[in-house]
Amino acid sequence: MRIVSLLPAATDLVATLGRLEDLVGRTHECDWPAEVGSVPVVTAAQIDPDVRSSREISDAVGGSAHRGSSLYSVDVAQLAGLAPDLVLTQDLCEVCAVSYTRIADAVRMMDTGPRVLSLEPRTLAEVLSCVTTVGDALGVPEAAAERVAGLRERLADVRARVAGRARPRVVALEWLDPLWPAGHWVPEQITTAGGTALLAAPGEHTEPMPWDAVRAARPDVLLVLPCGFSPDRTATELDLLTGLPGWADLPAVRAGRVWVLDGPAYFNRPGPRVVRGAEILAAVLHDVPADPPVTPDEARQLPR
Repeated sequence: MRIVSLLPAATDLVATLGRLEDLVGRTHECDWPAEVGSVPVVTAAQIDPDVRSSREISDAVGGSAHRGSSLYSVDVAQLAGLAPDLVLTQDLCEVCAVSYTRIADAVRMMDTGPRVLSLEPRTLAEVLSCVTTVGDALGVPEAAAERVAGLRERLADVRARVAGRARPRVVALEWLDPLWPAGHWVPEQITTAGGTALLAAPGEHTEPMPWDAVRAARPDVLLVLPCGFSPDRTATELDLLTGLPGWADLPAVRAGRVWVLDGPAYFNRPGPRVVRGAEILAAVLHDVPADPPVTPDEARQLPR
C-alpha cells in the first residue's frame, strides 16, 4: 500500500502501526520519527511562522475567527505522481493542516482516485479510536488493537499515580496573540494528570479570550503550548504574556508554576503521543516520575 499523510498526527499513527515503509508522501511539518525525513514532502507553508509574529500569523489566516485560508498548500501534481492508495487528512482545523475538502477536490482531478480518510478526533477517546480506524485502513487491525491497549494502560497508570492528590487549577494556552485556551483533548490530558482544567471543556473547539479571563480564573499552574511552536520558538514571544497587566499577581506566577511545553509533539496534534503529553503533565503538576524522564525540550519551567 502507498500512503500519503497530510497530517502530522496521521504520520505518527502510521509510524506507531509499523507501516512507515509504505509512506510515500508527507507534509513539511511531519517530523516524527526521524526516519520520515527521507519521505517526499507534498505541502508547503504559505507564510513562514519562524519570521512572523503570533498576531501576524493569526491575521493571515483570518483573524480571531480563524475562518481564512489554510496556512498550507499542496502540490497536486506531485501528489498525483506518487500514486497513493490512501491519503490521510483532516477536517478538524482549516488552519492546522490541509483540509479534507481541498484534498477531495485534488483527488477528483487524478486519473485514479485513492481512498481519502479524514481524521477528526476531538477527545482522548476519539484519538485512540483513530489508531483503530487507521489500523483497519492499513490492514493491521491486530497491531492497532495492541497499540490502543498499551496507550490505555499508560493513561490508567497516570491516573493511578495521581489519585488522591490535590488537584491544581490549570490554564493551558495554545496561542498567545490573541490568547486562546487549549481545548479538544487537552482538558482531558490535564484531568488525567491530576489537574482541574479551566477555561475549556473536553472536546471543545475554543475561541479567543481576553486576558481578564485568565486573571479571573486565578490558575495555580499555567501551561504555555502554542500550536506549531517549539519551546524555543515560544520563548521568543513570552513577553506577550509577561508584559500583561497583573501578570506577576497570578498564583501560578507567584508560585513559579508557569511551564512552556512542546505543543506540536504532545498537545496540539491528535496522535498517540498525546499519551506522553499526559505523562509529562503528571510530572509538571505532581512531580510524578515519567519513563523516560521529562526533558527540558519537552517541558521547561519559567523562573519566578
